[in-house]
Amino acid sequence: MVYEMAQIEVIRGKERDFEAGVSQALALFTRARGCRGVELHRQIEQPDRYILIVQWKTIEDHTVLFRESADFQEWRRLVGSFFVKPPIVEHFEVVLGPDR
Repeated sequence: MVYEMAQIEVIRGKERDFEAGVSQALALFTRARGCRGVELHRQIEQPDRYILIVQWKTIEDHTVLFRESADFQEWRRLVGSFFVKPPIVEHFEVVLGPDR
């Protein structure tokens, strides 16, 4: 399992609009090949900052199949206008935990 972690900073005052856009986009992720789940987390201290966590079966499911799809373009259409700057996207794997 690969975890995509996207740090997203949105325009202040547009947090609810961004969240609504993400809500609309959930189906784009869940129907993507290899997607195992999606979560959006808002930072408490700075509520205009978010972490989007997407679980993928493989890194290629995200970096190749999803990123090159029309659904990715639709994701960016729904939420891209709320970004202060491009998200910082990194990929992680579990090395310690209940399943390791």
